[in-house]
Amino acid sequence: MHGFEALLGGFANALQPMTLMWGLAGCLLGTLVGVLPGIGPALTIALLLPLTYQVPATSMFVMFAGIYYGAAYGGSTTSILLNTPGESSAVVTALEGNKMARRGRAGQALATAAIGSFVAGTIGTLALTFVAPWVVDAALAFGPAEYFSLMMLSLVAVSAVLGSSILRGLLSLFAGLLCGLVGIDLQTGQPRFTFGRAELLDGLEVTVVAVGLFAVGEALYLAWQGREARGGEVMKLSGSLRLSREDWARSWKAWIRGALFGFPIGAMPAGGAELPTMLSYYTEKKLTKHPEEFGHGAIEGVAGPEAANNAAAAGVLMPLLTLGIPTSATAAIMLSAFEGYGIQTGPQLFSQQGALVWTLIASLYIGNVILLVLNLPLVHLWVRLLKIPPPWLYAGIIVISTAGVYGAGNSVFNVGLLFLFGLIGFVMRRFDFPAAPLIVGMILAPMAEQSMRQALTISQGDWFTFFTRPLSGSLMAVAMLLLVLPPLIRRLRRARS
Repeated sequence: MHGFEALLGGFANALQPMTLMWGLAGCLLGTLVGVLPGIGPALTIALLLPLTYQVPATSMFVMFAGIYYGAAYGGSTTSILLNTPGESSAVVTALEGNKMARRGRAGQALATAAIGSFVAGTIGTLALTFVAPWVVDAALAFGPAEYFSLMMLSLVAVSAVLGSSILRGLLSLFAGLLCGLVGIDLQTGQPRFTFGRAELLDGLEVTVVAVGLFAVGEALYLAWQGREARGGEVMKLSGSLRLSREDWARSWKAWIRGALFGFPIGAMPAGGAELPTMLSYYTEKKLTKHPEEFGHGAIEGVAGPEAANNAAAAGVLMPLLTLGIPTSATAAIMLSAFEGYGIQTGPQLFSQQGALVWTLIASLYIGNVILLVLNLPLVHLWVRLLKIPPPWLYAGIIVISTAGVYGAGNSVFNVGLLFLFGLIGFVMRRFDFPAAPLIVGMILAPMAEQSMRQALTISQGDWFTFFTRPLSGSLMAVAMLLLVLPPLIRRLRRARS
């Protein structure tokens, strides 16, 4: 009952005119960046991080949530009309969605994607509302050893999931841990890795690093690719946006099943949105009464994956808010925003920042409604935006990044760091190194170090305390499995083939 009352208080805050305005802006911007190929929610939120110095935390996170949900909605537009997914989680939608568009059913494909996103997003948000407090209650039993083991699991999971190679993910992670150790050691008072620069005594600004890696680095990479073409012909928005009775009958079960795949897998430390969308697609392919349509534009192949994608977006927020674990690049950037406000995510977040958390959750319900109301009537506008010349986008990203970082601190040194990390981000993108583990490692390094030192002080220097305590040992075991199992499975597959 306490959670329900807290949620009502969150709705009261989220429906305030100013907060509602930030949420609406986030939904519109999120849909826009979801529609435009090459620009995703992680890059967009990174660009907006400098605003955290000026905008209250509640308004900012309501806007970020709108961007996150809106990008999940908008990504289906490019997948269906352009066959170019803006996010990896939208790849499966393109399989059947673009085929439907080529058969003259683009309107129905977009409609089932939008309605399915609304249904699954609402189911996922309901699950977040009622499951998150249970996770918080369990996490409150954690001591320093358990927190350190949880940090290790988080770091390993992000490195293993957010890259094509565990080795590349771990190298990115270690670079982030090194960046997180820059500054003054809180216990000894000695400067570390500052190279005699007074600007580095307080450590690297997470905002500067995140904007450099995700915004400047991505813009440089896209410009280096020289994408003058969008990779395919933009399909005309033919056909009505209304679903027939048969379309409804074939879609609604897929929406429910997709949501049931998306939320729990998205909430796992090694989950993400790619796996549930694929599982949803193959499930619909097995269960369909129209197998001949798969591969030629089956509506279930659009409805299920899109529902799974949006439910996973809600699922990703649960470990972020309750445990401080980001399971996607966008969640990693949002974690850096919490860091910028001096807010520590984890079990204490619900008690220390209850108003913020419940307003954020309430805004997800409102954002789902806003997105459904806005997206279908504005589809024609989103299609026109696909014709924006790519060089304009790249130049705009660089200018906004530079102005934002300089305006936040009036520091030329920070602008230099911005472009340094932009070049690093370009190199990482060029050679397929994931950037998210670097950000996660940078943010979690100080917290992991503090928990480790506290645990060793309590155990009088006994390193086995991380393995002999039941919960801590279990978390360490899961982290080790995440490191060992993927290479082992790949070797077994090669041996069989």
